[in-house]
Amino acid sequence: MTDLRAGYSKNESERRQINSRANNILFEAKKIGFALHRGELKTAAERLEVVEADFKKLEENFGVTSLDEQGPYRAAAEEYVETKFLYLILNGEKLDKIKGLKLDETAYLGGICDMTGELIRYATNQAAGGKFEKVAEVKKIINDIMAELTDFDLTGYLRTKYDQARGNLRKIEQMDYEIKLRK
Repeated sequence: MTDLRAGYSKNESERRQINSRANNILFEAKKIGFALHRGELKTAAERLEVVEADFKKLEENFGVTSLDEQGPYRAAAEEYVETKFLYLILNGEKLDKIKGLKLDETAYLGGICDMTGELIRYATNQAAGGKFEKVAEVKKIINDIMAELTDFDLTGYLRTKYDQARGNLRKIEQMDYEIKLRK
């Protein structure tokens, strides 16, 4: 029983450390998203580097397998992907696998689907500022993303995310339509 108790205690300690650090990453990724919506790209880039370093430390300390078992880590990974890809899009860069981190497909797919909602928010803010051409740009980006996502047979949790992304496509189409009607 002593070995069992020691093993359990070690696992619980690691779980608490992972969850605490993952929650910090999640919170920071959300703050980066807000910075992006304010147009603070330099601040966002600096904060993204800090988050990426935190992910690498977690991977080194606990291993990817242990991390993937923890819900808060998975949520932080998705939020990070969402924020990183929004940053890349706003900088006119191509979306691709993030180098240096070992994130699984679920983090990428969930983050991409969620990012479409952030793009809606961005487009809405741009339209409110009179930059109506940005709405058409965002519509194209979301259209391209959805065209890629239709090749996946997403089920369960990811299917729900996909359906939300599809709803975001309808929102941007409606927004673009209404702008064109008013011109």
